[in-house]
Amino acid sequence: MNRMVADARGATVGRVKELIIHPAETGSFVSHIALESPNSVHVKHLLVVPVKEFARVSEQELCLREGVSPLKIELPPDVVFLEKDLLDQQIIDVHGHKVVRVNDVDLVWECTAEGESTLRIAEVEVGLRGAMRRLLKGLPRPVVSAVAHQAQPRVIPWEFVDLIDRDPSRRVRLKIEQNRLAHMHPSDIADILEDLAPAERDAVFTSLDEELAAEALEEVEPKLQKQLIESLDSGRAADIVEEMDPGAAADLLSELSEERSEAILEEMEPEERQEVEELLEFPGDWAAGRMTTDYVHAPAHGVVRDAIVALRDFEGDTETISEIYLVDAEEHLKGIVPVARLLLAFKDTPLIEIADTRNVACPLNASGKQVAELFDKYNLRSLPVLEEEQKLAGVIYAEQVIALLRAEK
Repeated sequence: MNRMVADARGATVGRVKELIIHPAETGSFVSHIALESPNSVHVKHLLVVPVKEFARVSEQELCLREGVSPLKIELPPDVVFLEKDLLDQQIIDVHGHKVVRVNDVDLVWECTAEGESTLRIAEVEVGLRGAMRRLLKGLPRPVVSAVAHQAQPRVIPWEFVDLIDRDPSRRVRLKIEQNRLAHMHPSDIADILEDLAPAERDAVFTSLDEELAAEALEEVEPKLQKQLIESLDSGRAADIVEEMDPGAAADLLSELSEERSEAILEEMEPEERQEVEELLEFPGDWAAGRMTTDYVHAPAHGVVRDAIVALRDFEGDTETISEIYLVDAEEHLKGIVPVARLLLAFKDTPLIEIADTRNVACPLNASGKQVAELFDKYNLRSLPVLEEEQKLAGVIYAEQVIALLRAEK
């Protein structure tokens, strides 16, 4: 920045004012260098030079090729200015699964086989070294380098960085690569959302597909859940809520205003809406208010093959499933079969023969403390919640108890 730019005859034509990238076309390479000169009066009409038109680069100046002059052009709306749009901005380090702030950008001059110059973005500085270079800006370059290099570098390769597409007035326009976010664990995405400022947070959340957004939403704090869902229109919010665990969805909607909750429910598919509405009827501090209706059940008179079919047909989160619940025609709980036993049994084995019939369960109105005590006493992975006459109403999983205990600390 601020380095002198000369034409092929050595006459000064300006100083480096900005570095421009056009994400859709040049990716990680600077496309143009904008110059500051007496005629540069507006950011959209800067004097710019394509990077390929530079012939020589030195510590003192950049030299243009013969016959090249800076041009006054209209820049496309989706360009990114490295200093204006990137420095001090929040970025997602998709490799480190965290949010960081940019202090500096490291660039590398290279040359193509055809002899044209290129300026590649190598990495971003997110540590003290980059901050010190910024602080000492204006001093002689050797002094800045000597002082800054006393600090340990903390850099992220550009390929592991995604800028956040957010409020157009801030002009950060580079889209987050969905395949990278999709490979992150929902808990990591939740941590990123919690670290971002509101505008960036909304931009990231709205970029997720419904399933991933639902999984991430279940991992964030209730207050932030409410903020995120409030930022969406009712249709989009309903699509995400439908993908959530019914118990988690009911907890979320119970925190919204009645008008907002009803608007989202109206947009949901009938079956998912009915499940959530039934759970909303229970007080939040009851076991019924913490349970989910997403569990795998099989007929008590069935065989192992029937349980395997039930598992395959299950549309909820299979990662939470550790047990199959055996019920009769009236939904009475008759036994519980650990999934591990299914793997060891023949397909024609009656389920009741491998089931644990000494069922540990709780009533609808059991308190959070009572639920936690049952999990602790019997080393449970899940706990069935029963209505009157031993009818299975829902299930509480261990992860929900852990969340309860953390909330009470």
